[in-house]
Amino acid sequence: MTGKLKAPKGTHDLFPSDSEKFAAVEATARRVFGAHGYGEIRTPTFESTELFARSVGETTDIVHKEMYTFPDRKGRSLTLRPENTAGVVRALVEKGIQDIPKPIRLWYAGSQFRYEQPQAGRYREFRQIGVELLGVASAAGDAEVLAMLFAFLGALGLTDVAATINCIPRGDARAAFSKALQEHVRPHADRLGADDRKRLDENPLRLFDSKDPETRRFLEGAPATLEFLDAASRAHHEELKNLLGKLGVRFTESAGIVRGIDYYTLTVFEVTSDRLGAQNAILGGGRYDDLVAELGGPPTPAVGFAIGEDRLVDAMTADVREPRTLFAVIPDGPEDFPYALGVAQEIRALLPEVIVESDLLGRGVGKGLSRAGQLAREPGRHAHRIARVQAVLLGSQEREKESVTLKDLTTGAQDTFPRRQLAERLAGRER
Repeated sequence: MTGKLKAPKGTHDLFPSDSEKFAAVEATARRVFGAHGYGEIRTPTFESTELFARSVGETTDIVHKEMYTFPDRKGRSLTLRPENTAGVVRALVEKGIQDIPKPIRLWYAGSQFRYEQPQAGRYREFRQIGVELLGVASAAGDAEVLAMLFAFLGALGLTDVAATINCIPRGDARAAFSKALQEHVRPHADRLGADDRKRLDENPLRLFDSKDPETRRFLEGAPATLEFLDAASRAHHEELKNLLGKLGVRFTESAGIVRGIDYYTLTVFEVTSDRLGAQNAILGGGRYDDLVAELGGPPTPAVGFAIGEDRLVDAMTADVREPRTLFAVIPDGPEDFPYALGVAQEIRALLPEVIVESDLLGRGVGKGLSRAGQLAREPGRHAHRIARVQAVLLGSQEREKESVTLKDLTTGAQDTFPRRQLAERLAGRER
């Protein structure tokens, strides 16, 4: 070997103490989204490169710089998905979206891949939780998605979050806005970087994605998207604000929110948390009414969002894992393993929600109790959220007499009783 193998730059391993937190967040998503009628969809991790070029946009940073693209063995260009909405729409069009009852309510969770500079909470392989609502053209769809999103964040203990919304012109109004933006920035074109000059010529809205402080300064005082809305778009936006107010969703407006993907039309939004510092966006989303038709399906209105799960977990202070009782089954030696494994199996059958761990190192009751006591004092050492530790002591006397010694490591109370009384003794105990 030439050296120590390491995870690729921009990726990270999740050990049980972290992965259980991610699993709890995803379980909360399943519960909250499911209560609103959303079902989970799972799409391939890689898709045809053409899918993302057509949907996300050739001039976006995602397509231009960040995609992991490779040829397969037959020379077809494939790309690890940099986002999931395009794959969801592709799946629906392929299945026959015109025959699926509307509205279509979907959610997903999984890895996405973008080649960008890693930073706090941002990785080249990152996890997203997303929602897609298709078949609803009215602002009520936007409002449902945002209200459900805030219900989800609230269930995770995130109460310091706020939404920033904007409305992107469409059709001729979008073209007029792009032209006005070009005219505002073009006098400074010779001071723009190469990427921003290309954005100015090909897709001016992408200038709002620029991280160059000079470009950001040139955008000050630029035309605002809301100034270019047609009557229908303005009515949609006003109705959304009215609905969000009635639903208690906190929001502000900002003309600088355009999102970094070309398929967005009308409503766009971001949600931020002060816990994440300067790069404080947890998620973004919006309406993409033209995407289904662009990918070969019938015209279908749609709205959704995607949450950066890694950043979401970083922002959380509450522990959403279910508190559980740990039963530490401690045989006195290897000769007690068969009896201990049988008792452990019986406890799991009686109390399915608890954790039952058998000490299979045969270190004796003393060392086994010491480790169990450490977990009782420092439950954060365990992958799961431990609320209480019960030690089940099984030595030669218990094995010979078919009995069990149970010690509560919180109170210190200890009792020995016949094994046949396990169900009676465990009934009503904290789970």
